[in-house]
Amino acid sequence: MPKSLFIYSIFYGGMVCIAGVLGNKQVALGPLAIEAGIFPFLMLVITSSAVAELHGKKIADQLVRFGFIPLVASILLTLFVLWLPPAKEMDPARLSAFDTVLGQSPRLMIAGIISYGTSQTLNIYVFERLRSGMGKLVWLRGALAAVLSQIIDTLLFVTISFYGIFPIAELLAGQMIAKITLSLLLVPFVIQFMIWLARKLDQSAPTA
Repeated sequence: MPKSLFIYSIFYGGMVCIAGVLGNKQVALGPLAIEAGIFPFLMLVITSSAVAELHGKKIADQLVRFGFIPLVASILLTLFVLWLPPAKEMDPARLSAFDTVLGQSPRLMIAGIISYGTSQTLNIYVFERLRSGMGKLVWLRGALAAVLSQIIDTLLFVTISFYGIFPIAELLAGQMIAKITLSLLLVPFVIQFMIWLARKLDQSAPTA
């Protein structure tokens, strides 16, 4: 296995797990209000696109499928820890904060799994389809694929999570604008860096 693929696979698994945790906080970036899970999610998009560029669509699709393993495992472990009785010595305020942050409803967990698999697979598909027309413009292919995957991810996650609970049109619009803006600003630069870094890692790998 190429050194870059090994390292990026580990990194990808970590981003899958941390995205749901960071998504509990909304951050303000100028006039934009977004959930912080966008940052690890963008790293997932960028990493899978970089892997597709360097090692092909088949390997990138496998990376996404294998990503379900840490995602589901982290959900199951979280549920198990939430089910265990807390120690008497634990500070009630910390226990309450822990339960609030990690005690997601099954509906949110299902939404996360579905939106992850669909949007990540779509990202790789679009990234590869654009190769024929703009093969050398990796930064542009990555940005366009990221924008589309962000739209689909937001539609799926927000609709599955909150439809019928409260009106979601305003939330959908705000999240899409924020995520599209970040995708266009960050993806072109970061994907170029990750491809450059991967090639450096592979060049430095010892040969048999």
